[in-house]
Amino acid sequence: MITFLLILHGLTSVVLLGGLTHQALAVLFPAKAGGGVMTSFRSVNAAVYTKANIVLYLVTFVLGALIYPAYRVAVRTWIERARLWEISGSFEMKEQFVAVGLGMLPLYWFVWRKPLDPALASTRTWITAILCAIVWFGFLVGHILNNVRGLFGQ
Repeated sequence: MITFLLILHGLTSVVLLGGLTHQALAVLFPAKAGGGVMTSFRSVNAAVYTKANIVLYLVTFVLGALIYPAYRVAVRTWIERARLWEISGSFEMKEQFVAVGLGMLPLYWFVWRKPLDPALASTRTWITAILCAIVWFGFLVGHILNNVRGLFGQ
């Protein structure tokens, strides 16, 4: 069951990563006329992603919370016995950043609610960029941790 939840957690995090990255690039580097693939990638209506990103963040967070006890017992103890302090510490940082991101979700929703307030454009950009950075950091740390110990195996 833990393996299934871990895989589901990874899949939802990939979808969240895609949605937030798409939205962040659209507001950080707005598309100009003409161009190729990157212009098309950035020329989306960024506001459309907001509700989906919030739901995906919450689902990914809850799935992570469900597998967390197994991590604490089976994986973290092994990592600490192996004296892999950098990996253990990076996961501790991930926990803190993801919690901050969770606390930012109401503000994220507020600045992206329709009709979009032009005065909040800069705030929208930075909140989205920060959440995107948190999700990328969490994804990379989780992926590295999973590779270090495997799917809670020996």
